[in-house]
Amino acid sequence: MQEWERWERRVQTAAHPAVYRLVRLIAARGPVVRVPRVGVLVSDAGLAREVLTDTEGYTKTGPGAAAGLWSPVLGSRTLITLEGAEHAALRRRLGGLFTPGRVTAVCERVLRAPLEDLERRLSAGEEVDLVRVVRDGAAEVIRELVGLPAGGSDFAEAAAVVSSVRLWRTTLTGRQAERARTALTRLSEAAVAAYRAGDESTVPGRLRALGLDEAEARGAVGLFLLTGTETLVSFVPRLVALAHDTGRGPDGITDALVEEALRVTSPTPVMLRSAARPGRVGGVRVEAGERVVIATLLCTGAYGPFSPDRDPAETAGLRRLWFGAGPHFCLGMPLAMAEIRAVTGVLRNFPDLVITDRRPARGVLIPAYARLSLRATGRGAGPPRDGARTAAGPGAEERVRR
Repeated sequence: MQEWERWERRVQTAAHPAVYRLVRLIAARGPVVRVPRVGVLVSDAGLAREVLTDTEGYTKTGPGAAAGLWSPVLGSRTLITLEGAEHAALRRRLGGLFTPGRVTAVCERVLRAPLEDLERRLSAGEEVDLVRVVRDGAAEVIRELVGLPAGGSDFAEAAAVVSSVRLWRTTLTGRQAERARTALTRLSEAAVAAYRAGDESTVPGRLRALGLDEAEARGAVGLFLLTGTETLVSFVPRLVALAHDTGRGPDGITDALVEEALRVTSPTPVMLRSAARPGRVGGVRVEAGERVVIATLLCTGAYGPFSPDRDPAETAGLRRLWFGAGPHFCLGMPLAMAEIRAVTGVLRNFPDLVITDRRPARGVLIPAYARLSLRATGRGAGPPRDGARTAAGPGAEERVRR
């Protein structure tokens, strides 16, 4: 097993120690397998796309799907809890907030100061925790989009809410739902002010123009707060680790490498649907109301190991399945890509960057590093700490917490 594979497996098993191993064993039995307490597990990309694009047969709003988890917290009128014409109308009106040009401009403005600080610290030879840098930066971008004051609310409670979700759970417990509502109420207080002001450059203001009431707008803002940071915090450090562990370094992070890293890590490792009517997926009978679990990580992993130099045609059929498919394809994809480009654009200036410390996050929903410390070993950088090695490449200057 290669270095990158060992670390990716550690990240996955730290998040889901039993489920990760179990799901891989079950998926080996076939592309569609019924799993007690979980649902019908789909691990084939083609079949996954069929489910995700058949919104009449498979819905996000039925038993065991995403809406069942989040409606008690966010309300019934958000992108994650709507289907059909209402979902399409809401998505269409919100789309203007997430155009590539707009989100790139937001990222350039909001991330300028923190990324300049990152570059300064690396140039000075300081050790920098990339996880914290990405988390703080992504949080500031989301604050800007939803009308929260810069440097305000702490998103730790929202992250804890996301981490409490488990595959076998069809709903949040009463205590979890209450905790989530309390956390999101605190986080979204300023967004309510933006809603009342009617500023359509913010999500709350746009929702008011759509005719959503204040409670519904608060729920929509809550969705962005819950989802707008964790996927970035998961992916960007893993991207940099993949480049490091394969001997490429940050200056080797090309667009092709980013796409291949998205495929291998699948920042949305699982997607949930509920069968709206009886049917079949890959020959397996699915009953109405039964949960269908799209194991995105297994769907994309079936295309082989991490290989940024592969012919793009080999994985063209995936069509960014990790962002979803059909009408629920991730609205925030342009924002995620803009933030990835902004951070990696700074790191590319440090080809001698090494990982000095890393630790997978435990007990989280989206597999991630809890810490990924970086240091540049040249261009004015300080001496290696504790006599650590300075050679670039996999394992260089790294203290591994096993």
